[in-house]
Amino acid sequence: MRTRSVVMAIGGILVLMLLVTLAVGQDGRRGPSSPRTPVDRSEPPPAVAPLPRGTDVDAWAAGTADAAGIPERTLAAYATAELRQRERTPACRLSWATLAGIGRVETRHATFRGAEPGPDGRVDPPIVGIALDGGNGTRRVTDTDGGRLDGDPVLDRAVGPMQFLPETWARHGVDADGDGTADPQQVDDAALAAAGLLCTDGRDVGDGDDWWSGVLAYNASRSYADDVWAAAAEYARSAPPRVVEP
Repeated sequence: MRTRSVVMAIGGILVLMLLVTLAVGQDGRRGPSSPRTPVDRSEPPPAVAPLPRGTDVDAWAAGTADAAGIPERTLAAYATAELRQRERTPACRLSWATLAGIGRVETRHATFRGAEPGPDGRVDPPIVGIALDGGNGTRRVTDTDGGRLDGDPVLDRAVGPMQFLPETWARHGVDADGDGTADPQQVDDAALAAAGLLCTDGRDVGDGDDWWSGVLAYNASRSYADDVWAAAAEYARSAPPRVVEP
């Protein structure tokens, strides 16, 4: 009987280990494996050196993606958005790591439910959130675009890898890839639009108050902002060392 009990106990442990492994596997690429950095609500995430002007973002993303745990195509979009936003609003001091923190929390870097950005950066299948009907902890948002972006003519839904509401996209959407269309389902467009939103109103997201203000403007949830902060901190820590540009 004792031998049987030991065998059953070992079997139970093995089953538990298998379940934990499967749960982790279902989450896709989870980013840095280090423990979550404690959140400091008075400070921005730890700084990452800005990408130098003229950075080859594809080469940089290829060399950084594995350490960060972010797909190369999406990481290149975050890097491009940092470079372009720094040209537009240098005082904002936006980092790709903050954009990656938002992308991680929103859609696992454009991979939610099997989605994947193609070489042109467009996500397939398109990522569309739940109807904002006031349930599931959401506020009710009636349709603002006739269903053009989200396919819902009654209620709005967040769309694309950075999860913009149609009304917000109408204010901040940009054509970052130069194809003539501002498309929330295209990672370059979505990342640069997110950068613009964070830097709106003269924010300097290298400052604690402005960082928190920008992320809460993106999504007015403290727990959401905490998750973005922690993810951004881990991505900054995983980045290869860089010489800060004078």
